[in-house]
Amino acid sequence: MRDFDLNLVRTFVLLYETRSVTATAESLHVTQPTVSYSLQKLRRRFSDELFRRTGGGLAPTTTAQALYPSLHHALAEIESTLSGAHTFDPATARARFTLCLSDLGEVSLLPRLMAALPSRAPGVTLTVRPLDVDSAVDQLGRGEIDAFVASPLISSQRVARIPLFAEGYVGMVAAGHPRLRGTSATLADLTREQHIAVFGPTGHHGPRRALEARGLLDRVVLEVTRFSTLPYLVQDSELVAMVPRLVADVFAADHRVRLLELPFDIEPAQVSVYARHGHARTPAQHWLTGFMHEVLSEPAIRESLRS
Repeated sequence: MRDFDLNLVRTFVLLYETRSVTATAESLHVTQPTVSYSLQKLRRRFSDELFRRTGGGLAPTTTAQALYPSLHHALAEIESTLSGAHTFDPATARARFTLCLSDLGEVSLLPRLMAALPSRAPGVTLTVRPLDVDSAVDQLGRGEIDAFVASPLISSQRVARIPLFAEGYVGMVAAGHPRLRGTSATLADLTREQHIAVFGPTGHHGPRRALEARGLLDRVVLEVTRFSTLPYLVQDSELVAMVPRLVADVFAADHRVRLLELPFDIEPAQVSVYARHGHARTPAQHWLTGFMHEVLSEPAIRESLRS
């Protein structure tokens, strides 16, 4: 494939990842007809339609699915070699990034990012949008957002996953709970109490599974969609909630609640930054993902909790 145009490789990979002619044209800084013309050349080159139009955008054919891994890898290698020619200086640059975060992310992670920004990138500003796990990959592909943080493990080939930390859980009750005292609870304690649980596309399925495994689902008397509502519901009731440990510390500092060690292990949530693949990121987006990893990764958070 010595005569294969590198721009065609870029076009193919971006079409595969964005599923959109418009988003691909914007990423390449060309017109949509230029992308359409490139797609026609690709179709002739591989004697295949490669992408079919559907209600949800472009759908890759079997041939396109087979081509993507090798072309993506080759492009990533080339872009890595050439990346030294493109820089982003956070000390002087002015840029606005758009992130998608869950309510937990806004409570526990966003303050850490905002605390670090003024000294590292004074000209950078952020816009935060609510996280919809089902559409975040498409939003990323279309260029509507620069990155998102999520706990569900997303295995789509269209995005790059940058792991941050694994998060465990603690129990949370009202500070003056009449029966649950001290810093831990037994299984017998939890069996006697009523529970509140979070239900929805949060990626935090561990607590519900733990209750189900111990036959305690019938003790759940209230289900809500957001973890951020829990301290308000718990502090004036006798309900028990299971909360990710990082945000639980935030809740305990600001509300009349107390944290309890649980009598069983809950599968940790795997929290990650998701972004476009390296070859499709701008220098500014490369800086952003590196900054988020530096500030939000497990060693950084552990150090901040000690200080």
